[in-house]
Amino acid sequence: MPRLSASTELPADVAASGYDRALLKPGILHIGLGAFHRAHQAVYTDAALAAEFGDWGIVGVSLRSVDIVRDLAAQDGVYSVVASSAAGDRAQVVGSVIRGLSGTEDQAEILALLADPTIRIVTITVTEKAYGIDPVSGGLDRNHPSVMADLADPTSPTGVIGYLVEGFSRRHAAGLPPFTVLCCDNLPTNGRIVRKLVIEMAGAGDPALANWIAAQGAFPSSMVDRIVPAATDVTRALAEKLIGAEDRLALSTEPFMQWVVEDHFLAGRPKWEAGGALFVDDVEPYEKMKLRLLNGSHSLVAYLGQLKDLTFVRDVMAVPEYRALVRRHMAEAVKTLDPVPGIDLDGYMDQLIERFENPTIAHKTQQIAMDGTQKLPQRIFAGAVEALANGGDASSAAYVVALWIAYVRKVAEINDPRATELKAAAAGMTADDPSAPFFAIAGLFPQALTENGAWRARVNAELEKL
Repeated sequence: MPRLSASTELPADVAASGYDRALLKPGILHIGLGAFHRAHQAVYTDAALAAEFGDWGIVGVSLRSVDIVRDLAAQDGVYSVVASSAAGDRAQVVGSVIRGLSGTEDQAEILALLADPTIRIVTITVTEKAYGIDPVSGGLDRNHPSVMADLADPTSPTGVIGYLVEGFSRRHAAGLPPFTVLCCDNLPTNGRIVRKLVIEMAGAGDPALANWIAAQGAFPSSMVDRIVPAATDVTRALAEKLIGAEDRLALSTEPFMQWVVEDHFLAGRPKWEAGGALFVDDVEPYEKMKLRLLNGSHSLVAYLGQLKDLTFVRDVMAVPEYRALVRRHMAEAVKTLDPVPGIDLDGYMDQLIERFENPTIAHKTQQIAMDGTQKLPQRIFAGAVEALANGGDASSAAYVVALWIAYVRKVAEINDPRATELKAAAAGMTADDPSAPFFAIAGLFPQALTENGAWRARVNAELEKL
């Protein structure tokens, strides 16, 4: 089977880029060239370019991996995305990514692009743990490996914040305007968080640079949503069948996708609304909705699945009792939300259940379960604090915390940046107050939860049942 490339003749039922890729020039640098970006922002950009062509090609950066960069080069930057549901499979070949670069091999070129005024937007999907956020202060974690390295040697960055700061530094020195930074990770008010981290790192070495970024920079927040499981041989085989070519970068996803963005860009942007993106003045209501209803429920499903040896989200949802637990959690979480403009929350929750049940999406509970210390604060803890403050009992949130603790106790090796602390807490569990070592982990739980004896007793009661 021939390898997919820009010259591949695709079947008539496969959607292809509706523009001339030979004319496409870079305007976006994306950091975090993983599956989610390629099935989400790159798809939106493909639609934007078809609707209104411009210099908005994407240069994708993988800070660590070189394999994806080489695979992209071998395929002229194109790859397939297969959206699957019970109704069938629909394939498209995406062409908005011009090329890939690796932080391990192409640092100089990445920095040169960050300094190049043709790059007007830097988008990011690197997951929560890559930012180096101190769980206590909310600022930079000075013990995070990439933060330490980039503070020590700012001109040779290794982490995402270090790259942004050095890119800003080069533009400032050259008298050029800054680029817009658009964070697309699951962090509440993600733009404001990244802005704070960038200004703090810049200020550590150059206060004038920090002041310039604070005055001139733009860090709009965004909310992103699409379920994109890790690709497997099954993914690649299905893509090959549909597109008639071998695609080592093929992705499987669901038909649904959503992108809500604060419309604050310094030098224009692609017409992402052509792909369905929603531009708003304040993204926070949408972020809270997604974090607490989708992501929070996903965490419940993940830890329950791991405890019950259920591999995929769809397997958990196939058990009526577990499906009811997800419904209960959503019913509790939705009470902590303000109205979301243009969204029927009851309909949104029904849609989430349908998406979780999608029989064609092989989303592993193990994948969702990783990095609990980075995910649960915004997905579960924040909502629990608000629920308790408003007279609720946050019982489902207590259940999710109990599931997570039981998961940490059960699984021999957990994937979490605070794994050592978590395993020490699990080893220190006692019969009378089993959750106490977890509540003692610095900066993990909000003070309102650590000091709420009744709610902690509820967590312990749920642990006893488990």
